[in-house]
Amino acid sequence: MTSELPPNDWPELQRGWVWLCGAGPGDPGLLTLHGLNALRQADVIVYDALVGEAILDWAPQAERIYAGKRGGKPSAKQRDISLRLVELARAGKRVLRLKGGDPFVFGRGGEEAQMLVQHGVPIRIVPGITAGIAGLAYAGIPVTHRDVNQSVTFVTGHDASGAAPTAVDWAGIARGSQVIVLYMGMKHIGQIAAQLIAAGRSPSEPVAVTTTATLDGQRTIETTLCDCEADIAAAGLEPPAIICIGMAVALRQALDWQAQAAGEPPRDLDPLDRRRPAESA
Repeated sequence: MTSELPPNDWPELQRGWVWLCGAGPGDPGLLTLHGLNALRQADVIVYDALVGEAILDWAPQAERIYAGKRGGKPSAKQRDISLRLVELARAGKRVLRLKGGDPFVFGRGGEEAQMLVQHGVPIRIVPGITAGIAGLAYAGIPVTHRDVNQSVTFVTGHDASGAAPTAVDWAGIARGSQVIVLYMGMKHIGQIAAQLIAAGRSPSEPVAVTTTATLDGQRTIETTLCDCEADIAAAGLEPPAIICIGMAVALRQALDWQAQAAGEPPRDLDPLDRRRPAESA
């Protein structure tokens, strides 16, 4: 694949600036052209754990600084990362802060941007494709479908301390959102599922868990709300994962395009048919 950009009036990453850029969900092909433009200009790249080598290799001229955070493992403190960005910008570097997915979707990009602005560092935001949409699309699950849902809620599975988020109104989400997409929710999925069921969600509601989204090692299991914790453990899945709760998961029976590309037929051409009311004679 070439790294050449088509003709356009591409923005210039200037010295002393920080661009906060989303690298997408993993597949290098899902990086935006503005992201590629940033990679080609950067003097230094401060990147997260979910940014792959294939993307970083598009910037052979740049210094790389790892700033990844992984649950349960030693990680850089957020304040230290933000201040490092300020330091690099003040040193006259062209700084690219590269984050998996989208920097403003559970990526702490807003915190970093706020710190930079407070220190007088000019910024540019380069959105990325978030895994909560793209990862599920690669698994054959549309997060919206007019026969299934008119709402979708994206929610984090843990708070800043790593515990299940207590500030989330799980009962309200259970009642108000037809499809729920959980980021970083594997650790607390049993607790979250129990709260959703207690608020009225069906224990048999479909659930899909996708790991290593959009990459060659992607795995997806289909389960139910009451069984998801046990099935995740039995499958040996490891984070990071995207978890989808709702009838949209059933559409994977028809739309698992990767399985079909490998020669498997659809399991059900119309998995929603059983949910439609019978037509009157």
